[in-house]
Amino acid sequence: MAVRSALSARRPLRLVPLVLALLAALLAVAVPAAAPAHAAVPDRWGFAYLDNPTPPPGYVPDPSRQWGSWPTPASNPVKVDQVSAGGYVVHFPLIGGPGGIAHATAVNRTGTWCQIQGWGTVGTGLDVKVACYDPSGAPAPSAFTVLFTSSSGTPTTPGNYGYLYSLPSGALVTQYNSAGGANLSSHGSTGIWKAWLPNLGSSVEVGNVQVTAVDSSQGARCKIANWYPASTGQTFLVACFDAANAPYDTAWTLSYSVKRAVHGPALPPKSFGYLWYNGSVPAGTNFNSVGGVNSWSIGVPSSVVLPGVAVPSDHAQVTAYGSGPGWCHLAQPWLRSGSTVQLTPLCFNPGGAPVAAPFLLAYTSAF
Repeated sequence: MAVRSALSARRPLRLVPLVLALLAALLAVAVPAAAPAHAAVPDRWGFAYLDNPTPPPGYVPDPSRQWGSWPTPASNPVKVDQVSAGGYVVHFPLIGGPGGIAHATAVNRTGTWCQIQGWGTVGTGLDVKVACYDPSGAPAPSAFTVLFTSSSGTPTTPGNYGYLYSLPSGALVTQYNSAGGANLSSHGSTGIWKAWLPNLGSSVEVGNVQVTAVDSSQGARCKIANWYPASTGQTFLVACFDAANAPYDTAWTLSYSVKRAVHGPALPPKSFGYLWYNGSVPAGTNFNSVGGVNSWSIGVPSSVVLPGVAVPSDHAQVTAYGSGPGWCHLAQPWLRSGSTVQLTPLCFNPGGAPVAAPFLLAYTSAF
């Protein structure tokens, strides 16, 4: 099976705290050169929600929460095989090809998190490998959401969108920028990177960002440690940790969207939304594509309600925000009531106990 995997990296010898001084110092780190980016809406994409953590071979996950860019996805569905205690292969039909990125979000109340192990073309399709680990770092089964998307061409729709797939060194495997800029990644100290997406966003925080660890050798978690907006582009600090909560050098994917769905397109789909909670909710990071007024309550778990956008088939991703090794995902699958959808982000401290903590959430319909 030709599946792309992240480069392995050595485990750090000791925990290096993510202090504010380190974050500020990293902003001065020089970034390597990168190839020019392409720009457009996605030309290949697919998403799914594995609702059965121990699926039989060839399992077809929840039909109301999977879709893709291939012909007749309703009759040609995504399938999932479990290959180990916490390992899965998600088979997306007819979207094989180079490039792109993948994201995964666990769905449970136990603290088991999920990451990407790799992806690649198999026949005419695309396989994405997902691995899940309990808070101790042992492989463990879990429900999860998974997304793949790839873009190229010329932009024809409003909003901003960009992504990158960074190796531990900061070298980019692939990247995309809807403004035609060249995204960059720069490695700082162990487990810390600066991601630069030029010509996207604004001088204040707008849009939504998601990040996922990519590691083929062990458990890894990644999050957004800080966000530095500017009129010239967006800088994100990415922090990654191993299962022992130590900063860890791994590969990762990041995607950024402004008034676009999490997988890249603008309108359509006409039904999507996002929200960033960081102690407050900055106005530009609270978006509803049909003009509905989103609401939220912060707790264990939190609740985010997006009116007017609940249209199956649909999808969600969650990323933790902050400098420590805690993580976030979804407590349960999103609940639809008429055109309203409720999502329940759930965060965990380094010991695996549920806590109220900052998060970034993105929801989209396929339509």
